[in-house]
Parts: sequence; C-alpha cells; structure tokens
Amino acid sequence: MKAMILAAGEGSRLAPLTEHRPKPILPVLNLPHLTYLLSLLRQFGIDEVVINLHHQAERIVEALGHGDRWGVTISYSFEERLLGTAGAVKRAERHFSEPFLVVYGDNLLDVDLGALVHQHRARGAACTIALHRAPDPTAAGLVETDAEGRVYRFREKPPREEVTTEWANGGVYVLDPALLAAIPSEKMIDFGHDLFPTWIKEAVPIYALPEEGVICDIGTPAGYLAAHAELLSGGA
Repeated sequence: MKAMILAAGEGSRLAPLTEHRPKPILPVLNLPHLTYLLSLLRQFGIDEVVINLHHQAERIVEALGHGDRWGVTISYSFEERLLGTAGAVKRAERHFSEPFLVVYGDNLLDVDLGALVHQHRARGAACTIALHRAPDPTAAGLVETDAEGRVYRFREKPPREEVTTEWANGGVYVLDPALLAAIPSEKMIDFGHDLFPTWIKEAVPIYALPEEGVICDIGTPAGYLAAHAELLSGGA
C-alpha cells in the first residue's frame, strides 16, 4: 500500500518559526516533524510515500531525501501554487492504482492505520476517514455516522449552537483511486469543504472509524507545544 502526505502549506499560524523552515520539518523533540509520520507509515508496512511540496520545498527535500533512513521511498509532487488537499492528491494521481492512504502532514499521529485499512476493505468503502475527538468542534470538520459507520453528514466548522457531535475529521483517509477521476485537475479544491459533502449527497460509500489514539495538529503554537508534551509523556 502507498501513502500521500500533504505538506505544502505555508504554516502562517506558526510564524515566525516558519519564516526560514517549513512547518512539516519544524523540530519536535529535535527531530523533523515529518519523520514521525514516515516512521508510523513504515510501522504499518507502507514503504512508498508521495509528499506534495510548495512552501520552501527544497528544505523538505534536503531533510528527507529519498526516505532511505526510514525504510521508505519518497516521491515529491511540486506545486507552483497551492491546490488544496484534494487538488494536491489529484495532481499526484499517477502514483496510485490501488486504495491508498492520505495523511495531513501537520498532524502528530499515533493511530491504528491497520484498523482503518481493514474497515475500508470490510465495508467495501470508496473512502474511509479516521475520526478524533475535536478539542473545539467549531474549528473542525464534524462527521456524523450511522450505526455501521457510514458517513451521512459532514459539517465544516459549524457554529456552536449547531454542533451535534464531538467526532471530527482526523486528516487521515483511505481512498479508492477511482474517486480521483471526478476531481478537476490543477484546481484549488479541498476534501472537507468541497468533496465530502458532495460525495455524501451522491451516495458515495464513505465510512469513518473513531480513533482514540493521538491526532495532534501542530499547526498552531498551542498545538506545537502539545505535540512536544505528548511525546514527553510517552505518547505518539
């Protein structure tokens, strides 16, 4: 199985830390953040990884190289302009002929990727989303499911009075590559804002799996500190 890590963002919320070093390789306990994701992927048998790049792309290539140190082979997908989460995956479409993982590169993770893949296959899903308990549901993409785990509603950052669940998009997906055919090429498009609500209306079989493991967004100063605390306490 292959995976794609989304790592093109500018990390503006972490300025000035990201002025001279891109967010995906900011040090977390003195190691570039993305190395934790590469190690997790390798732990679950994934040895081919695509990483999309934009902001200070050369710094990430210098830090990770071809991935030999982590037992993976890295291919890079360069974006002259940001294409959004789904647009980035569409641009790298040629790498994927079978179901694959998509991982947001600004999350520190300690989740059971094997269980996510197993459910995807068992349900015959086109897409399976890992969920986590959102610290602030109004700042997350909330996901509502039926008893079988099928997603019937996706709400991106609803007002507090409309919050109906604490379970949110964890930024880890298993995707069937057939879904990529309907995504426009070289266009800014996002999974949460654009595609998930549309796919649900079109009855695309999207499932979700609640995760009690660590999904920690390092994209804010508070999240960046929390990731260090998580590791120091023995998590992730």
